Amino acid sequence: MTDRKKLVAGNWKMNGLRASLTEVRAMVQGASAIPSVDLVVCPPATIASSVGELLKGSPIGLGGQDCHAAISGAFTGEVSAEMWADLGARYVILGHSERRTMQGETDVSVASKAAAAFRAGLTPIICVGESLPERDSGETLTVVRGQLAGSIPAAAGSMPTIIAYEPVWAIGTGRTPTLAQVAEVHQAMVEALTARFGAAAGNIRLLYGGSVKPENAPELMQTAGVDGALVGGASLKAADFLKIASACA
Repeated sequence: MTDRKKLVAGNWKMNGLRASLTEVRAMVQGASAIPSVDLVVCPPATIASSVGELLKGSPIGLGGQDCHAAISGAFTGEVSAEMWADLGARYVILGHSERRTMQGETDVSVASKAAAAFRAGLTPIICVGESLPERDSGETLTVVRGQLAGSIPAAAGSMPTIIAYEPVWAIGTGRTPTLAQVAEVHQAMVEALTARFGAAAGNIRLLYGGSVKPENAPELMQTAGVDGALVGGASLKAADFLKIASACA
């Protein structure tokens, strides 16, 4: 795999009101001190326009938390990839375990959304990861390989693509895998992607997500095969988000 710039993306999930724009302003002010890391903020759709305005001209990219596979249509409450692009977004998170679990998303639906992201000129951040029972039964690598095969369109070999390994049991729990476990999964992802895409796999950045905090970020971000982080709760506060980004520098 080739050397590449690391990336830290903040997934705000269903958090953030207009008062949260103060944190975005602080992120913009601090981002210039970390030029060697790509930064992304993925706010809820309700404030995405306001966040996007604050991010204009800054080193931080705007991202969505999901998108619909269709360009437009009678899909009440949905947001298309083209709508995110029109708003100025450059990234979109897809296949997060919370959506796979609560909205019943499948590998097939995630792949169709990733294709939509490519269509709109967005970079998808495609999430994969095992549940605790799958981890305990030794199925982790089988599950992750299966999700990679089913969730990633063939076009990922020639389009900007990011994959985030997020063990489901570590998301929001304060628990994290051991560094050896993270390295094992990331190496397995490298091997699977290389087998499918050849040398082009070197252009796919592999993030780690799941209870990433300023305290554990330095070790996690120096783990072999980890190209950055997908951060949940810690991305809501500028100070924490920037500390995690600094751990990648």
